Amino acid sequence: MIGWLTTLSRGLNRLAAGIAIALILYMFVHILLEIVMRLFGYSTFILDEYIGYAVAAMTFLGLPYVLERGGLIRVALVLDRLPSRWHWPLELVIAASTLVAFGWLSYFWFLNVVRSFQRGITSGTMVETPLWLPESAVLIGLWLLCLTLVVRSLKLLTQRSHSTYPM
Repeated sequence: MIGWLTTLSRGLNRLAAGIAIALILYMFVHILLEIVMRLFGYSTFILDEYIGYAVAAMTFLGLPYVLERGGLIRVALVLDRLPSRWHWPLELVIAASTLVAFGWLSYFWFLNVVRSFQRGITSGTMVETPLWLPESAVLIGLWLLCLTLVVRSLKLLTQRSHSTYPM
């Protein structure tokens, strides 16, 4: 079961990272387009709004992949001073507490997305973007991060050894 969850998590994280890369490319193209249009006195009028949405989506969609690959900064000040047999319990506590924190955050973010959808809330700009769309991208990133932390915690529990990133 853990192997299946690991494969699922890795696949979803790669897909989300691919979307994050596509968002970076989108931002690059949109900024270039805006520069060229402004040279001729025109504008898309949506640059700030859509780049902001893309940055938020890119950040949260890329976070699970970066966690899985060991790219996040980890402060090993305490871990390095403990005997190696105590590494996995401490990492388990850290992974579980991080899961609880992001699980709590994703629950309330989910309520916000549902509320935005039900009420038809749109941005206060001329485009009137339905806010549940960019909010959903952040929510998916939060859920993928939680899945990655569940897999990490299960691996630490079953292997009961110091298991450094990547997962």
